Amino acid sequence: MDEERLELQSKVWYLKKLNIFAGFSEAEMNGLGQITHMESVPRGSYFYLPKDPSDRIYFIKEGRVKISKLSDDGKEITLAILETGEVFGEMALVEEGPRKTFAEALDDTSICTMSKNNFETLIENKPELSVKITKLMGLRRLEIESRVEELLFCHVPSRLARFLMRLGGEHGEDHRLGRRIKVKITHQDIANLIGSTRETTTAALNSLKKDGIIDFERRHIIIKDDVALGEAAK
Repeated sequence: MDEERLELQSKVWYLKKLNIFAGFSEAEMNGLGQITHMESVPRGSYFYLPKDPSDRIYFIKEGRVKISKLSDDGKEITLAILETGEVFGEMALVEEGPRKTFAEALDDTSICTMSKNNFETLIENKPELSVKITKLMGLRRLEIESRVEELLFCHVPSRLARFLMRLGGEHGEDHRLGRRIKVKITHQDIANLIGSTRETTTAALNSLKKDGIIDFERRHIIIKDDVALGEAAK
């Protein structure tokens, strides 16, 4: 019984940190703890694959998750890399039928999961939660549409510069050389996100470094010249 109580306290403590549950009372948070489940997923494992049932919503407690899909010619396209505190699988709320994407653990990842049915009941009782989820899905859709537009109309160096600008804005921190991107990301991850090959992406990154626009530090990218990076994004 003590273990169950400690697990519930752990879930509630984590769920309180999610913005979408801001404003919930203590009793409502405890109710959330009762209908969520904690899971640990090893790096490289999949939460779901295309054609799997769309029956769960996921909240990242710790780690990173990659959302991707296959193009018509079988090439992997990375749609998003999500961090601690983010939600995924939310499209199950509006799309009928099975999953259309992959969700893969990029690190050893801890998550909370909730069934689609329980989440829908939660939304019925807390209409403000519906607004937050609708906004989240709208932002995700805009990001995907923007990425598709870049793939169609921008060459690789421009796509790379735009991607680094977004990362710097979302995950940047002050550094003695400029702005350090906190997210550790491989050249292959970047290539998948900008629709390129690893070799071409590495060459473009090295070119930006040679021009003094970026630098590298232990798998982190440092943006040294925001203005020059903005010019490269045009």
